[in-house]
Amino acid sequence: MKSVQGKKAEFKPFELMLDQKKINQRIIQLGESISADYAGESLVMLGVLKGCIVFMADLMRHIKLPVEVEFISAASYRHGIRREDDIVIGGGVSIPLKGRHVLVVEGIVDTGRTASVIVQKITKMEPASVEVVTLLDKPASHRVKINIKYKGFSIGNEFVIGFGLDNAQMYRNLPFIGRVIDS
Repeated sequence: MKSVQGKKAEFKPFELMLDQKKINQRIIQLGESISADYAGESLVMLGVLKGCIVFMADLMRHIKLPVEVEFISAASYRHGIRREDDIVIGGGVSIPLKGRHVLVVEGIVDTGRTASVIVQKITKMEPASVEVVTLLDKPASHRVKINIKYKGFSIGNEFVIGFGLDNAQMYRNLPFIGRVIDS
């Protein structure tokens, strides 16, 4: 298999961690909780690209209130599974957030640094509230204190792929979460 750039794809071995059914059931529960917590309000869902895309698309369909969608990019894994020291944040929020309820949507919270930096940035825009929802949380890996109000699943320190999460920009299209097996 060749990529657009002509490089041969290298497939990483992995094992199933969370299947589609289990993920979908948990997303429905998260949508119900968020809908109840923000009843009578509107919500701005701020997706952290690219890992949030599949989770956010599924989650927003289970939130039963008006939502606006915005995206910001953030990266700390730019060369596969090696974590970088710096966090690169790109894009900007084009809609005013002052007085609005903002839900930062992450695919995974690892060290917590990325989510923390984003929450700090959003807080400066004077929202009514800012909370974090993540499909996966790695609490043992947290390096900064971060309040995650809505968690899909807590996992160990595994490197995972699928459901929007990648390894060197690959595997985001897997409809489940897999744990990469070190070879």
